[in-house]
Amino acid sequence: MRLDFATFAARPDLIPLANQFPGGWHEFMYHDPVAPLYFDQADTTWAEYALIATDAADPTRPVARAYSVPFDVPADPADLPPDGWDRVVLTSALELAAGRHGGQVSALEITIQPELRGKGLAGQVLNAMRDNVKRLGHSVLVAPVRPSAKSDVPTEPIDEYAFRVRADGLPVDPWLRVHVRAGAEIVKVAPRSMTIAGTLAEWREWTGLPFDAPGPVVVPGALVPVHCDPVQGVAVYVEPNVWVRHQL
Repeated sequence: MRLDFATFAARPDLIPLANQFPGGWHEFMYHDPVAPLYFDQADTTWAEYALIATDAADPTRPVARAYSVPFDVPADPADLPPDGWDRVVLTSALELAAGRHGGQVSALEITIQPELRGKGLAGQVLNAMRDNVKRLGHSVLVAPVRPSAKSDVPTEPIDEYAFRVRADGLPVDPWLRVHVRAGAEIVKVAPRSMTIAGTLAEWREWTGLPFDAPGPVVVPGALVPVHCDPVQGVAVYVEPNVWVRHQL
């Protein structure tokens, strides 16, 4: 499939297509409390950093969306923050409030229509993001990557999973593999990249699971188990991601 890419700034008429991704994420993923700090401004303040991909044969068909944001990347990649995704969103919001503009860029999300996943489109979308970031004058793109197959092994430590490779030396994880093929370096783990807390009633609504016993709960789509505390009436999900770095 050939894709056409445009920024939200260049094609604001296509912004409504970015919301047409049914089933793109599991419900609990939409409840990170810091996410609105970015997404409420994705199509305005950060419109140059947001991409929509459409089918070149059918311009009304949205295929993928890609979000990134200016972020002051540490000079030493080893200093990338342990609270990866959440820290990027918080830092970019604080810099915006202070009238500053991050010198480099972090990716936040690439989503492909569920029925089109596994067809080799991820590399095209990532390369389009890289090209756009470079066009905007940045030399580094980092990403707190959500390893796509980690949910298949939720109890495996992320420190082991992130660095497992196949016989050809590429990562076992498909999404990490896309980044490495595009030229990225896997830097480190972000052990608490996203934190989602909710009442037991909320988690039951989000997942359809009972959440009635203390301890870890394996939730479909979650990269690690969710910690359930019936005594306090809450459950908390702390998602690990993997920092990668693209030198553009």
